[in-house]
This record gives sequence, structure tokens and C-alpha cells, in this order.
Amino acid sequence: MSASPAAPALSAKTLLDLVKFEHTVFALPFAYAGMLLASMQFRGTGWPGFLVVLWVSVAMASARTAAMAANRIIDRTIDARNPRTAGREIPAGKVSVAQAWLVVGVSLVVMGFASWQLNPLCLALMPLAVVFLIGYPYTKRFTWLCHLWLGVTDGAAAAGGWVAVTGHFGLGAWLLWLVVIFWMVGLDTIYATMDYAFDVANRIRSIPVRFGIPTALKIAAVSHALTFVLLLCVGWAVGASFWYFVAAFVMGGILLYEHRIVNPRDLSRANVAFFDANMWLALTMLFGVIADVTWRTLT
Repeated sequence: MSASPAAPALSAKTLLDLVKFEHTVFALPFAYAGMLLASMQFRGTGWPGFLVVLWVSVAMASARTAAMAANRIIDRTIDARNPRTAGREIPAGKVSVAQAWLVVGVSLVVMGFASWQLNPLCLALMPLAVVFLIGYPYTKRFTWLCHLWLGVTDGAAAAGGWVAVTGHFGLGAWLLWLVVIFWMVGLDTIYATMDYAFDVANRIRSIPVRFGIPTALKIAAVSHALTFVLLLCVGWAVGASFWYFVAAFVMGGILLYEHRIVNPRDLSRANVAFFDANMWLALTMLFGVIADVTWRTLT
């Protein structure tokens, strides 16, 4: 009897590709924004301290790594059937399931240690966070509200940045959470249009499958309109300066651009709307908050 093939070597590049590390740019800037705004409001300075920044970074990066690796494991059979995703690392044989589970396990241990370094509330909330992180891939098998689950999960990063500084929730934390929830619902709905035919054929739930692509894009537009309104509410709640609101209006322009380049008759730029536009939106949020808290600290 022949021996089982050895597991492929897991290089740094393969690992980063597995967890789509570049997509960390979506949630991490909002975690930093929550951290900086909370520090400004409760400490009178926009700088929360090096250790807080370090452990927030570690916690968020490890949480997302665990979530993406688990997602790839749970969805591996679906990914293998979908032409768009068949080349992903597990279906393509570049990463074994055992290796991917090892990534999940190590990431959760690191996340737990980072949470412990921050404050008791961060550590106490970690089990609930893990449920949401690991649970997302299952939701699209049962409900078209999977996009909302993803929004709640990613929005916890923004609220988590706030809690890491203060040790409690506040109005700013809840509003930041809502910003990310509606932002993610909109962008994930746009992303789901790319797999509409496959999802219908394989009984995968999503807003496009439930309501059709034209209505789904309208839902995404309404969700992003609420995102913009909530961004303004965040600025009001924390007493932000002119610089924050400049960034908020730039973000509103980016959201509008997303919906100008995607329509039911032409989805060819859906991936641009999903990644490029939202990468710049998240970075604009971070730069706007940095400018805001720097201005308020100096003045």
C-alpha cells in the first residue's frame, strides 16, 4: 500500500494568500479609529499608548486570520465547485486541512493572549467573538442575513478598539459598530452578485439570491447611505473637528462611486467596488481620525 502524500510546505506567501491578509485593511483601520477616538474622549489625547496599539493590532490581526482560515476550511467543498474560487489554497492542494486548522488554533491562542493584555472586558468578550468569527461560513447555508452576521462580526473590531482603551462601551463604540455593520452589509452584498448564478444553483443564501440582483444593489445602496449618516453621527458623538467631517464626506463620495460603477447590467467592476474602493474608504477613515485627534490634541 502506497504511503499518503506528505502535506505541502506552508510558506509565508501561501499563508498570507490563504487568509487574504491584504483584506485586513478593511477592519483594522476602524479598530484603530475606535481606539484613537476613545483615547481622545477619555484621556484628552489621541495617543492611547504603544502597548495598547500593539495589542489591539495583534488581537485584530489574529482574529481575522483565525476567521479566514476557518472560513476556507468550512467552505472548501463549495470553493472547489465554484470556478471563481476553485484555485484557493485548500481546494488547489496548496494547504492541507490540518495545516489550516493549525493556523486557526494558533491564531485563537494569540488572540486570547492579546485580549488578556488589554483589559478584563476584552478577555471576557473573546468567546462570543470566536462564535461570530467561526460561525459566519455556516450562515450562508441557512439565511440571506449572512451579510448582517458578517457586519456584526467585523463591526466588533471598531467597538473593540474603543473598549481596549476604556474598558467599557460608550455611545461612540456603538455608533462605530453600526457604521461597520451597514458598510459591510453593502459591500458584501455587492461582492455576492459575482457568485449569483453559482449560489442559486447550489442553494447558497444571500441577498442577491433572495431578492435578485437589481433589488440587492438597491439594498446595498440604502445600507451605504445609512453608513454615511452614521459616520456623521460618530463625529457628533465624539465632538470631532472639521478634519473628521472632511474625511466622512470623502468616504461618502467613495461609497457613491461604488454604486456608480456597478449596476445590474454590468457587474464587471464588482471586484473593484468590493476591494479597491473599500480599501481607500477604510484608510480614509483612519487618516481622517488621525488628523482629527492630532488637531484636537494640539489645540
